[in-house]
Amino acid sequence: MQDKPVALVTGANKGIGLQIAKDLAAHGFTVLVGSRNLEHGEMAAKSVGADARGLQLDVTNPASIAAAADRIRNELGRLDVLVNNAGISHAGKPGTPLEEIANSGRPSGASLDEVRAVFETNVFGVIAVTQAMLPLLREAPAARIVNVSSSAGSLTINSDPNFPHRSVFGAVYSPTKTALNAITLAFAIELESTGIKVNAACPGFTATDLNSFAGTRTVQEAAREPVRLALLDENGPTGMFSNEDGPLPW
Repeated sequence: MQDKPVALVTGANKGIGLQIAKDLAAHGFTVLVGSRNLEHGEMAAKSVGADARGLQLDVTNPASIAAAADRIRNELGRLDVLVNNAGISHAGKPGTPLEEIANSGRPSGASLDEVRAVFETNVFGVIAVTQAMLPLLREAPAARIVNVSSSAGSLTINSDPNFPHRSVFGAVYSPTKTALNAITLAFAIELESTGIKVNAACPGFTATDLNSFAGTRTVQEAAREPVRLALLDENGPTGMFSNEDGPLPW
């Protein structure tokens, strides 16, 4: 087992995940750049630094998840931080305009196949990866799990008639983040006695391919809260949902 702490970031070959990987590397972690395509992950790892490596990981594929967990144990022998960042906003073609994504997600006409596909990545994938990595995380001295969520999933925020973006709360993306928040709390409750802290971070409306780069925040800004939660000391919270400004309502 190596002395240096190890972090795994899923969906880290681009966007917010890549920036989280870079920031954790700067804090002294060996970083595993999770990517569905190994070549893309290895290319991204080169931009992270010498102590980063690509890891083939498709969060919707049980065999891929199991192989990733085996590789981490065999090659590094430890895992200290898991950042569940991989996510999709829709199941359509890359580059779909944000307005079209929002319209296709309206509950009156949303495709159940698309709902299932987005849940598969954003919710079931997080459960599957976390379960697979828990044996390693339980062995770490101070493991942290960070789920990259969104205020788009906050029932409290979106039920406020004055919230300007409530009209885009649909049946596809937003409910996956609501469910992810519930899963975050469930893991936090179960693992509370172990010292493993489990929290959800909202990176804000960030310019990534998730929204066809319509977002207003940079990936550098978006990575701050997930990284802060990954670096919590023993006095830090668990079972929280937050952004840079503090706790968010569920």
